Amino acid sequence: MVELKWLYEFILIIYGLSLFGYFIDFVQDNRRVNRIAFWLLSLVWIIQTFFLFYVIIIEKSFPVVTLNDSLFFYSWILVTISLLANKLFPVNFIVFFTNVFSFFILLLFLLTDAQKNWQEHAVQFVHEIVIAHITIAITSYGFFTLSFLLSIMYLIQYKLLKRKKGFKWMWRFADLNQLDSYAFKTVTIGVPLLLIAIILGIVWAYVSDALFYWVDLKTIGSFFVLAIYVVYLVIRLWKKYKGRTIAMYNTVAFLLLLVNFLLFSTLSKFHF
Repeated sequence: MVELKWLYEFILIIYGLSLFGYFIDFVQDNRRVNRIAFWLLSLVWIIQTFFLFYVIIIEKSFPVVTLNDSLFFYSWILVTISLLANKLFPVNFIVFFTNVFSFFILLLFLLTDAQKNWQEHAVQFVHEIVIAHITIAITSYGFFTLSFLLSIMYLIQYKLLKRKKGFKWMWRFADLNQLDSYAFKTVTIGVPLLLIAIILGIVWAYVSDALFYWVDLKTIGSFFVLAIYVVYLVIRLWKKYKGRTIAMYNTVAFLLLLVNFLLFSTLSKFHF
């Protein structure tokens, strides 16, 4: 069972990296990252297919008898469709969101299967999922913080240029275009990390004995923060907002993130 736990963890890490890569490609149209994400997802599919044939040939069963088995087969179907869609239909939007849902289903299967069959190792595995949830969420906050600081630097630089003052300090800042670009790229990294952290948290809360509340302030706040930064990407990419306007939006977004992290955490019924 210990070896199986490591395999489950390996699948989740590989799938998470693939999901991260597909998001970067979705936002930046980066074909190199898309290829890496595709091969990572292919590795997940190979492992899943091995398990599928093992159940069919060795155990002489088909994984649709129980709800838990159906989750595994459902996830395998979604991964298969995603791989085919990636090659046949270059629609990044549907490929990315198919993978988000498939990741959720696969994670739900792995956690429920662990609790059903692993006994003492299940508790450790579920505990590791919640640690991953917290770690990834805080890491995403780190990237949002860096993006906020870059936006503050942008606003300071913009103000100095407007007033034609402080020229001796300007060489310590990057130029405005670089600051704007770096702030955008760090948000692009932070958003998929926060999305993965939220998925881990939701599935963990449902599978474990934790009391999960959709109306919990921290839960609502996490979705709200994710939505705020998704809107940032939307207006940055599709509305073509750049410069001072987007820097001010990013600053406000980070202040709302702090409210969620510092205030809502203390008011939460099951978060620390």
